[in-house]
Amino acid sequence: MGSGEDFGWRSILVPAYGPTLLSASAAGAVVPIAALRADELGASLGMAAFVVALTGVGQLLGVLPAGALVARIGERSTLIRAGLLDVAALAVAGWAPSLWLMGLALLVSGLATSAFFLARQGYMIDVLPHRLLARGMSLLGGAMRAGLLLGPVVGALAIAPFGLQGAYGVAALLALGSALTVLTAPDLTADHERARAGQPRAGIFRVIRRHARLLLTQGVGVTVISALRSARLAILPLWALHIGLDGVDSSQIFAAAGVAELFLVYPGGWIMDRLGRVWVVAALLVIVSGSFLALPLAGTKGELLAVALVMALGNGLGSGIVMTLGADAAPSVDRAQFLGAWRLTGEAGHASGTLGLSAVTAVASLPVAAVALGCLGLGGLAWTSVWMARADSERRTR
Repeated sequence: MGSGEDFGWRSILVPAYGPTLLSASAAGAVVPIAALRADELGASLGMAAFVVALTGVGQLLGVLPAGALVARIGERSTLIRAGLLDVAALAVAGWAPSLWLMGLALLVSGLATSAFFLARQGYMIDVLPHRLLARGMSLLGGAMRAGLLLGPVVGALAIAPFGLQGAYGVAALLALGSALTVLTAPDLTADHERARAGQPRAGIFRVIRRHARLLLTQGVGVTVISALRSARLAILPLWALHIGLDGVDSSQIFAAAGVAELFLVYPGGWIMDRLGRVWVVAALLVIVSGSFLALPLAGTKGELLAVALVMALGNGLGSGIVMTLGADAAPSVDRAQFLGAWRLTGEAGHASGTLGLSAVTAVASLPVAAVALGCLGLGGLAWTSVWMARADSERRTR
């Protein structure tokens, strides 16, 4: 990492954050219309939901191979290859003549996305001075969120003249722009990558065994945070439906919450850098868990909007927390393999959050699911605070 004494944010603005914004925008452009595209190809409602979920399946399956790939060919090469693979996958998904081919393309897109963001995390560790690490990672999380907001807007503009394929075409162009930005921007990590190229590499599972205690302590906290985040995205539109709101109301609430998330991105990073990671972890879990517990009280659009905004502010405060904690814990040797294992804890949380919400809702009810998620978050707070406080203490003594 740099010294931090003469660090300039402008030097990394385009090479670090530009590709992330474009790649997230590409994903955002197709998220709202993927199910509609599956419907065009004759999918039932259940099959459409399964096909759309294949992107997330690809992200989960891709994290460990992505770590091995980055260790083998380096971060910059992985970013370029993952970006180009995503371009091809999005184009195939948009113009696939059959449902199975579209599903395969979305799975591949998920694999590419997993490799891209793992390599981007390693890149940021190299270019950021340690005293600004959390702020830099928080801004990276903010760039992802901004892209996911921008993508649907840009994609919608192309749907009117070109149909659903227009959104996929825009997404492919955005993904191409991301890869070209990486290719043409200054190579700020060449020295780091040359140094790592000469190091012996351990297998991914050996690295997991070596760091098993860390993954089973701090990693569990990451799983809980990720589960709450994915469940939040699923439960808000379901709750809108539960209280009788229409699609327009639900979209407005979702959009307002998305914008609110961006307000505390940088302050959250500042708190992590200056006061410690545990404060943001605790605030995120308290606010988001409390919002889940308050959700059954929301019976009108205004009340749901208030809960969604509070939940979004808490989530935005910790926008870079998972990447920052991973960067803190990552060893200098076999870093990419470790980051793959670290991201696996997050992806497992993303998958379990939505699956858990579905299971509890099916067995009991949506209000019970909301309360269960709130209790999960508070339990995670008790567990995570202990380990994060220890990690903060160890980090200060280095």
